[in-house]
Amino acid sequence: MILCLKLLLGVPNLRELDISYCYEITHESLVLIGRNCSNIKVLKRNLMNWLDPSQHVGIVPDDYLNACPQDGDSEAVAIANFMPHLEGLEIRFSKLTAKGLNSICQGCPNLEFLDLSGCANLTSRDIAKASSSLSHLKDIKKPNFYIPRSVFHTERYGHWSLYDERFQTDVFRI
Repeated sequence: MILCLKLLLGVPNLRELDISYCYEITHESLVLIGRNCSNIKVLKRNLMNWLDPSQHVGIVPDDYLNACPQDGDSEAVAIANFMPHLEGLEIRFSKLTAKGLNSICQGCPNLEFLDLSGCANLTSRDIAKASSSLSHLKDIKKPNFYIPRSVFHTERYGHWSLYDERFQTDVFRI
């Protein structure tokens, strides 16, 4: 890990970096990368699906994942403050919140592509509000956790449609 970061220090013209599934990278590492690789246009910082750990059982030891907890908002602030020229950002299954996403959208105004797949701490409203300032944004992948009521056999329970209309539950649809 330290060797990899030292190698990055000698590559100031690096334009794309994929550090997906690297759990030993912290927000401090992202600061170091951003300071020394100021030309990064695309960052991929995807993580394992923490919502369904069965997807990595037998592949990644739990001890490793638990030893390196990810702080999504601190990482978001590091990205916002030290990688302002980003045009593409993938942060699948990040634990960032609306606060972190706001930091990214304010600090990286040139974003054209943003992948938030699996970011369960964000709502549709959070994403719309934060990304509204991104005038160059062409494509955004939102987390998709909507489960249609038909799965729960709602035709037996007609009151659900009244509930949906009254409380506008479609705002939860991401």
